Amino acid sequence: MKLERLVEQFALNVAAQTDAIFQGDAKTGNKHARKYGAAVDKLLAHGNAGRDALLVLLTHERMDVRVTAAAHLLRYRTAEAKAVLDEAAKGKGLVPFEAQQVLQQWEEGTWALDPE
Repeated sequence: MKLERLVEQFALNVAAQTDAIFQGDAKTGNKHARKYGAAVDKLLAHGNAGRDALLVLLTHERMDVRVTAAAHLLRYRTAEAKAVLDEAAKGKGLVPFEAQQVLQQWEEGTWALDPE
């Protein structure tokens, strides 16, 4: 599967998961989480080419997509990913909370979404 298609699947399923959570539908949210998880695993299996493909999502129109992509790119592109997470963490709500948690785990040294 082409990298661009995997990036598209990642973004669509992150957005769908967030929408399902806001609608109180955890079952559907979990289904979409598994799908974007599978997409990111395939991207990361391509090494830096897969990570580079994911970079486009740091400027996605949806904050949830930006934050989730940044969370996965934190080790690879620390400055860019932290900038996205720092900006999102200033807000209130679920997605800003997620950004805050990722940053906290990064600072504590417990972050492990894309280990070397």
